[in-house]
Amino acid sequence: MENNIQKTENVAIIGTPCHLVAADKIDNFSDCLGDTTLDLKIGLFCMENFSYSYMKKLLEKYDVDMKDVNECRVEKNYMWFYLTEDRLVKIPLKEAKSCMRKNCQICMDFTSEMSDISVGSVGSPEGWSTVIVRTEKGLKLLENAEKDNYIITKPLSDSGLQIIEKLGNKKKKENKKEIMKREHIGRPVLYRRHIPQDIFEEEVRYCQFEDLKGDVIDVGSCVLCGACLLACPEDIITIEDRKPQIKGKCPEGCNSCYITCPRTYIPEKESNIDADKKPLGNYLKIVSAQAPMIKGQDGGVATALLNYALTEKTVDQVLVVDKNRDHPWKPDAKITNNVADVLSASGTKYSATPIFKSLKSYKNSRTRETH
Repeated sequence: MENNIQKTENVAIIGTPCHLVAADKIDNFSDCLGDTTLDLKIGLFCMENFSYSYMKKLLEKYDVDMKDVNECRVEKNYMWFYLTEDRLVKIPLKEAKSCMRKNCQICMDFTSEMSDISVGSVGSPEGWSTVIVRTEKGLKLLENAEKDNYIITKPLSDSGLQIIEKLGNKKKKENKKEIMKREHIGRPVLYRRHIPQDIFEEEVRYCQFEDLKGDVIDVGSCVLCGACLLACPEDIITIEDRKPQIKGKCPEGCNSCYITCPRTYIPEKESNIDADKKPLGNYLKIVSAQAPMIKGQDGGVATALLNYALTEKTVDQVLVVDKNRDHPWKPDAKITNNVADVLSASGTKYSATPIFKSLKSYKNSRTRETH
C-alpha cells in the first residue's frame, strides 16, 4: 500500500544506531513506503540507552534533581553528571545499567554502521571526536566542512582505533549472547537476521501491527524510535507513553510499520552481511576531528557538520534531539532550520525518544499548508 509520505525538503537526521537502521530501511523501501526526506544521516556511537524514569529515580538516591543536570557523559566505567554550581556526581556504570532499556541488550551496532558519518568521543583525545566516514556523501560533507574551516581533522592514532574496535567487538559479542539466551526460551529476536530479498518480501507480506506487537513490542525489543508511526499511511499508530499503540484497524495489505521497524528482519540488499563481522562495519575513512568555533561536548563536530549542511543548503531542515522544557533532561526531538536550535540541542541525552514522531508531525503540517 502506497504511503502518504511525500518528499518536499531534504532533512538531515542525527541519531543512535537503531534510529539509523530505521532511516536506512525507510530509504530502501521508498517504493512501498513512499519517498522520504531523510537525505543526510549522522550517527552517534552508542553502547546503551537508559530509561528516563528509572534514571530519575536513581539520581534521587544520590540527592540529585534532574533540573540541576547540565551535562551527562559515560566514560571510564562511570556515568558523570555535571551539575549546577560546579558540582559533579559520578555513578558506577554497573549500577547505572540497572536503568538500561531492554532493547539495547540485543543491539549489535556500536558506531551507527548505517550512517553517512558516525561521530563519537571514544578513541580520540579529550576535546576531539572520532569521525567514521561511510559513504561518498559523508566524505564530501567532511571535506567541504574542513575546507571552509568548520572543523579540523587529524589522523586517528592506532591505539585509539584499537579502543573503538575493542568496544565494537565487545558489544557484538555480549549482545549476541543475549540474543541466543532469549531465543533459547522461545522469544523471537529478528534484529540483524539477514534474509534474501525475495524471502524477506514473502515473510513480511502479511505482517501488520499485531505482528509487530508480538514480535517486537511485547518482547522488549522496541527502541521507541517512532518509525512505525511515521510509516503508517492511516495515521492510526500513536506513541503516548512508553510504547507504540494502535487506534484503529490496519487496512488489508498494509505492512508499512513492520517493514520500517529497525528490530524486524533486514533484507540482504540493505546491509552487507560481511560488515557484521567487522567491529566498526564498513567505512571509507576514520579521523579525529574538532570544531574550533563550537564549545560543545566531544569537540562539537556533529553540531558543526549539521550547521554546515544547513548553511550551505545541503539540507533544508535537521532532525535533532533537544531537552524537554517541562521535564528536565528528558529528550525531545524536533525539526528545525535554525542554527541556534542545533547548537541548543548539542550533547548526548542517553534516553530514548520517538524521534520520527516529530518528523511525522512536521510532514503532516506541511501537507495541511499545501492544501
